[in-house]
Amino acid sequence: MAEHRVAVVGAGGFGGALCARIVHRHPSLELTALTARSDAGKRHDEVYRRYRVPVTMEQFDPGAVADRADAALVAYPHKAAAPAVKALRDLGLKVVDLSADFRLDQARYEHWYQPHEAPELLDEAVYGLPEVHREEIEEADLVAAPGCNSTAALLALLPLAGRIDEAAVDIKAGVSGAGREASDETHYVSAVDNVNAYKVEGHRHTAELEQELPGVHFSLVAHLLPIDQGILASCYARPTEPLTAGEAQELFREAYRGEPFVDVVTDPPRTRDVRDTNRATVQVTVVNERVLAFCAIDNLWKGAAGQAVQDLNLMLGLPETEGLR
Repeated sequence: MAEHRVAVVGAGGFGGALCARIVHRHPSLELTALTARSDAGKRHDEVYRRYRVPVTMEQFDPGAVADRADAALVAYPHKAAAPAVKALRDLGLKVVDLSADFRLDQARYEHWYQPHEAPELLDEAVYGLPEVHREEIEEADLVAAPGCNSTAALLALLPLAGRIDEAAVDIKAGVSGAGREASDETHYVSAVDNVNAYKVEGHRHTAELEQELPGVHFSLVAHLLPIDQGILASCYARPTEPLTAGEAQELFREAYRGEPFVDVVTDPPRTRDVRDTNRATVQVTVVNERVLAFCAIDNLWKGAAGQAVQDLNLMLGLPETEGLR
């Protein structure tokens, strides 16, 4: 019998839908409630047939969720997430939030987003990148799952912490990262047979890079690819002191030795190799004194739902990889 009762709040979106699928198949978690907004009243397997989760989605009622669950994965967009998270924390649930609402301090959040809806919870929130904050996540009741672009960029750059002062980050991302609702940019006829840059004058995920790698000056440009899932982060960093390719590669091997979901590879990473997995593949080299670091992830897995369940495993004292292999 499953050890922990879990609800997914916002199971109608891409990230929440995958959360539902992972929890439903997880050996130690029992999926006890699914909520959605526009899809309330529909069975999840009618909306997302390939995930095969035979549970009816309902309107969000924090009391009803708390009656049936001890923990929740909240997959609402930013701003909408904060009130739901607050309601669930007030009722004692452990929460992993997939939105941006608890990833940043208040000043950074309000600079990049809008006035915070639950600032009193910010002090207890832990940034949910296990490769850096594993011990804090294990003790936390509220974890903020990192953004997809920032996860890829941080995994590409973290072994260089303290050794670089500037990094240009080139993100190439699949269309699912923009969410379920199509826009003029993500509509099929706009995205197919096309590649374009977007948010070139400032991407919100830059704030997470600055927070996790203080002292590094970042520029980040994201590009939309005509694929549904996947992110490739290509990072071009200036070292503070000369660094050889061999030295950089040893830094990466040491940083990720024993990490269950990060593979250091010798060839440039490819999004196809990590699709539908919680894995990240990273590679580093040095060319003309610049450090070139790459990371490929699946934006819906390691960039969203998979990492959120990885966080929840740690919070609940379960093996970190359970339900994610």
